[in-house]
Amino acid sequence: TMSKLLDGIEFPEDLKKLTIDDLPRLASEIREFIIDVVSKNPGHLASNLGVVELTIALHYCFDFKRDKIVWDVGHQAYVHKVLTGRKSRFPTLRQYKGLSGFPCKTESIYDPFTCGHSGSAISAAMGVSCADEILGCKRSHVAIVGDGAIGAGMSLEALNHAGDLKKNLLVVLNDNEMSISNTVGAFSKYLTKIRTLPLFTDLKKDFHHLLSILPVFGKSVEKTLEHVVELIKRGTAPGQIFEDLGFSYFGPIDGHDFRALIGTLNDIKNLNGPVLLHVITEKGRGFEPAYQNPTQFHSSGKFEMCNGKIQQTANEPKRVSYTKVFGDTLVELAKSDHKIVGITAAMPDGTGIVSFSKKFPERFYDVGICEQHAVGLANGLSAGGLKPVVAVYSTFLQRAYDQVFHDVCLQQNGIVFALDRAGVVGNDGPTHNGVFDISYLRNLPGIILMAPKDGNELKSMLKIAIDSGKAVVIRYPKEDVPDENLAGPYETFDIGKAAVLREGTDGVLLAYGAMVYRCLHAAEKLSARGIEVTVVNARFAKPLDKELILELVGNHRLIITVEDHALMGGFGSAVLELVSDEREDVTKILRMGIPDRFIEHGPRDLMLKNMGLDEDGIADKFVTALELMDINSSLNKTGKRRLSV
Repeated sequence: TMSKLLDGIEFPEDLKKLTIDDLPRLASEIREFIIDVVSKNPGHLASNLGVVELTIALHYCFDFKRDKIVWDVGHQAYVHKVLTGRKSRFPTLRQYKGLSGFPCKTESIYDPFTCGHSGSAISAAMGVSCADEILGCKRSHVAIVGDGAIGAGMSLEALNHAGDLKKNLLVVLNDNEMSISNTVGAFSKYLTKIRTLPLFTDLKKDFHHLLSILPVFGKSVEKTLEHVVELIKRGTAPGQIFEDLGFSYFGPIDGHDFRALIGTLNDIKNLNGPVLLHVITEKGRGFEPAYQNPTQFHSSGKFEMCNGKIQQTANEPKRVSYTKVFGDTLVELAKSDHKIVGITAAMPDGTGIVSFSKKFPERFYDVGICEQHAVGLANGLSAGGLKPVVAVYSTFLQRAYDQVFHDVCLQQNGIVFALDRAGVVGNDGPTHNGVFDISYLRNLPGIILMAPKDGNELKSMLKIAIDSGKAVVIRYPKEDVPDENLAGPYETFDIGKAAVLREGTDGVLLAYGAMVYRCLHAAEKLSARGIEVTVVNARFAKPLDKELILELVGNHRLIITVEDHALMGGFGSAVLELVSDEREDVTKILRMGIPDRFIEHGPRDLMLKNMGLDEDGIADKFVTALELMDINSSLNKTGKRRLSV
């Protein structure tokens, strides 16, 4: 067999020793390598197969030891990792202590930023460009942005600013007609329009500017928008909208043609001012199953390399995820209530709302990667008399914080947030862990925060939330529900009421959401050691069940709050505040949760275990706390100093 070109490549300087004619062979070797690793080690596949030639060409034309390459979102940076000294570690992709699935600044000098959220690349690259100008440093700044991410609010804000400032910046628009699911919106329709025009590799025409984007220069915004609409209607030269924003536009070019890519990049890399290169790529290219079904292979499970069959783990009983329970329940409730509408931000599959979208397309809105707009839209839908349910990951609702405050809570509108991927999410790591939602939401007046202990309770909570007509957030994890039978009836319970699940006199485990069953199991372990504890399903982080909590504090010597959320400002903090405000004994309360640091990637159960948030960890913590209390009470009698847990 021929020796592999890839064997000789560790760093981009090795790549530059190859001729342009060698590159297609290298591209297919890299594709094979990535497919092989991802088939055993689930990760983002389709998006990475689409950017093989583009990534090779960028490293061939630039020196990213010095120049800066910024990937937007970053789940498409696998090829970049393989070419920048991480090939030998690549099989550890997304594994505990292995390579991150996203760019990571502690991993390599070739990753200037750690990123995993959409829309930040143009702003970041432009910031480095501005800094370079002030400090007198000469180098190139390249941001690679997908066609889903270019429509994100932050991207459009950055394009607007970059075109105005005229700083040196190359934005590569990697256009594969999809973000994770199909890209939605007028902007993507505009790109489709450009895509269907003949491929231009050299458009150095000077268009006079029909737009002054900022209203300060005399034109009202309405006029500006009219012009944009007019331009799109007239189908003027491709990329006119970018030209009007102040960018030199090149393309669209074929993102799999090395000569076109390298020729164009070399032509434009020394141009002054902001440049946008529009590159057309195919998601999943080179692997037929991923090409045919890119959404399934966006982040696939294990699959067989020969035919792309997604493997089912043998002999495991088929469990149901919280995500699926949410999706099914929403469909069921919407059948009898025509006012229920569903909203998602480019994540119909991930949030489980896809079944609702198929059943009720006229009541479903996918706004693209625009969480701020999703929440703002929900405000208007609610004001208009509907019952919006916003399905969003905990980590992505962070992007719409002001809207939750200004457009939801302040308006006192009835909007339900289904907060998926709450807690530690596993292999996506620190950019995706949803561990801050309780603390950033519970300080907002009028909001209701709840978390189900299992699938049946999620069903009940969704119904209660929609019926309440209030702003409600329901958080649930990326894991299977612990209950076997999901056919239970919808329960009703009062907002702010907790439930005692088990009685014991030695202390209390006060558990929130995904931690309830873990605490029940810990209680059984403690029982085997002769310790009987009360287990409470808190259900609500706001409003808290004040009556029950104060009763528990009155009757027990130790209460441990347990949550899969940051300790700082979380559920346990809320309980402490309540007890302190009521002038009760706060020394009886101990909090368990996620420490004040960013949690690295790794399997959810392993990460929870490492933080002591599994049944054994909870049981051990309880025993230790009791022992310390005994030591302390005897120390107190002799007047010595107290020991803290």
